[in-house]
Order: sequence, then structure tokens, then C-alpha cells
Amino acid sequence: MAGYGVRGRVVEDEEGNDDGPEELDHESRAFEREYVDDHSWEDLQEDEHGRLRALDPRAAQRAKRRRLLSEAVSARIRRGLIRYLEVIVDLSRASSLSDFRPTRASVVAGVLAQFIREFFDQNPLSHLGIIVLRGGVAERLTDLSGNPEAHIARLQALDAAGDASLQNGLDLAVAALKSIPPYGHREVLILLSALSTVDPGDILVSIKAARQHRVRASVVGLSAQVHVCELLTKQTGGTYSVALDERHLEEVVRQHAPPPPTAAASTAASMVRMGFPQRNAEGVEGQSFIGSDARLGSGGFTCPRCKARVSELPGACHVCALTLVSSPHLARSYHHLFPVPPFAEVTPVEIADLAVAAAAQGGLICHACCCALAGPVAAVGDTSEEDAAQAGVVLRCDKGCRQLYCFDCDLYIHESLHVCPGCEAAPTQQDEDHGGAEVANGRDGLEGMQVG
Repeated sequence: MAGYGVRGRVVEDEEGNDDGPEELDHESRAFEREYVDDHSWEDLQEDEHGRLRALDPRAAQRAKRRRLLSEAVSARIRRGLIRYLEVIVDLSRASSLSDFRPTRASVVAGVLAQFIREFFDQNPLSHLGIIVLRGGVAERLTDLSGNPEAHIARLQALDAAGDASLQNGLDLAVAALKSIPPYGHREVLILLSALSTVDPGDILVSIKAARQHRVRASVVGLSAQVHVCELLTKQTGGTYSVALDERHLEEVVRQHAPPPPTAAASTAASMVRMGFPQRNAEGVEGQSFIGSDARLGSGGFTCPRCKARVSELPGACHVCALTLVSSPHLARSYHHLFPVPPFAEVTPVEIADLAVAAAAQGGLICHACCCALAGPVAAVGDTSEEDAAQAGVVLRCDKGCRQLYCFDCDLYIHESLHVCPGCEAAPTQQDEDHGGAEVANGRDGLEGMQVG
């Protein structure tokens, strides 16, 4: 057993390694040289709330805008508005590992809760169900429904045990999706933690069945890449991603919230019969049996075809199977077909010039939230890099109103509002003609009163 010292300590080589102190000291110094010029702590500063933030937030802001720009490239393509998504969550013993803090299962539950809210916000006419894999079997956690809170409530306590069976989960999801009407888009999202799958049969047969029933399967892995998952996504037209950390996991899962592109040959365009029910009165006068379980209560909605009571929208009538929606749900589904064009980034030189021109009006501000887009130094023409970094990314609507927006308002407009406030507030030619006619009529009436 050999012994040698490293930085004042004696380390015994139990495996008979012949490397001496010189080799180890050379390796340690090589490690130090790799980080000798890395002063990343100097790029942080403390805000008024005591939290650390980057001195120049533009790099992180541009990284977030890349997703908006990638979605804008595929804006004018065919998408499905009515989606039926089965989320398969791996709760095997691999999900109890702590490389994702505190565990993989807890991180997946939190990310999935955020995904469910955003999924129904962007797809109000769609349905979602959750399947879990543990103990070598697939269990149905929630049925296909349009109630996000019901799904999130079941994610509060998830126990991990046993092995994952990808075939059982895929078979259960395909069995639930194959009866979906032709206008519905059938999708499966798998959040897989394990590197292996314990299946009762040939998983290639299950992959072939999913392809025959036009089920699009996508996989998000928390470990290394698995060949069978790559084969599944290629055969069904889905995507396969491997998360690097918690933030990357949230990003790749969030990419499945917007409707994916669909081929014209896979799903033919057809008219879908829908009903717009009326809301019933609350209180004693609105008491009735609601839903398929005949629950006595007030409120709910009345089906316009069979007059049955349903508890929530959107959904299907449990008597006549008519799809029931509200007009806001239908209107919110069209923003994927007509998205807001991406705003263009304004250079620091342009910001300084615009700030000088707007100094008399109180400075350069965001058109949406009225926050300052340039500091007092930039307002007098200084285009220093430090002032530009403090202002962050400033964007402009080049295809419409030409108004300026801050980075936060840009994200809110493209992800939640889906309309440009400046373009909506700008008067159209029809409004100008109508306003001119009103002014002319008012002037004529006033003159007639004066003459009379």
C-alpha cells in the first residue's frame, strides 16, 4: 500500500497506483488553470429585494426569445385545435433518484402541473389524461377531461416503486385514444426516468399499433437517450428530448403545450357539430341532477340538444355526446392560426436616439406597461454598454404600430395576450371615416342651431 501527500494530506493508494505526488499536483493545477479566469461572480449584482441577478440580462432574454422566433417560423402551417393528450409519467424506482433536487418524481410533478395549466390555456377545447408507470404495470391516474385542477390535485402525492413498463403504458394510452373521433388529434407525452423497460411482450407490436391508430408519441427523458424511445418517436412522428437539468426539463416539456404541426393526409378537415349551452341559475331555484353521476346541485350548463345538465365546459354531453363549448373557448383556440408577428430588437444606438427625441415627453417608455426603457444617461445621448445592459432587450412592432415594448411585455403579448396593444388601439381607415362623418354632422347641427 503506497502513500503520498497532496496539499498537506497523506492519501493511501489502495489499488497500487504508481502515480506520484508530481503527477497529482500537475493534474490539480490543470484543474485550477481551467477556472483561473472564470470570475462569474462578478457578473451578478444584488437588487433592492436582496436577490442576485445578472448585470446584463440580455443574453438570458434573447435565449427565451428563440422559442418565440422558432414558433413564428412554423406559424402558417396546419395545426390541430382539438387535442386528446395522454401524459405517461414514469414512477419507477429510477424516479426517486436525487440528481434532480429533491427527487426526479417531485420535479416532474411540479413541471407537469405548470404544463397542465399552460396546455389548457393554449388549447381550451382539448382534453388531457394522466397514466403512471410503477411496479411493472400502468395505472390510470386521471381520465381524459378538460378540468386542469382535477389533474393537478392528483399530482400532490406520487409514490415511486418497482420498474417501468413502457409497453403497458403505451397500450393503455392507445386503447383510450383509438375511439377518439377523426377530427381529434391523438397524442401521447411520456416523461421517462428509467433507462430500461420491463414489458410483458414485444413493444414493437405496440409501436406499430400506435402508428396504425395515428397516435403521435413524444418522449422527454430524464436520463440518457434510449433506443426504443427514439424508435417510438420516429415511427409515430413525435419528438425525443433529454433534459439536462430542471430548467431545461421545464423548457422541453413546455414545448408540447402549443398544437404540433399535422399533415393534411393524416387528419382530413371536417365540420364539427358543437353546442353552446346556457348557464343555469345558482341557488334553490337551479337545483337539478347534474352529470352522468346524477349529482344533485345547482348551476351547471344545459345541453341545447337534449336539455341535460353538465357540470363544466368544455366537454361532451353524457346523454347525446354533443361537444359543448363556450364562445370564449372557441375564440381562444384561433390564436395559433393567426399569431402576433415577432417583434424586432432595437439596437442601443436607436434607443439612445429615440430617448433624446422623447426627452421632452418624459423619456422613452414601454407602450404597454409605461416603464422606462432608457435611463437618464442614455436620455442625453450616451450609448454606453452598461446603460444598454440595464435597459435590457427593447423590442418594436415593425409590422404594425411601430411602438416600443420591454422584454416582459413582449413575452406577455406573444404567450398570453396574443394581440398587439398598439395595433389594436390604432384607428383603422373605417374608424377615421366614421369619426370624420360624426364631426361633420355635429358641425352642421351646430350651425343650424346658430342660424335658427
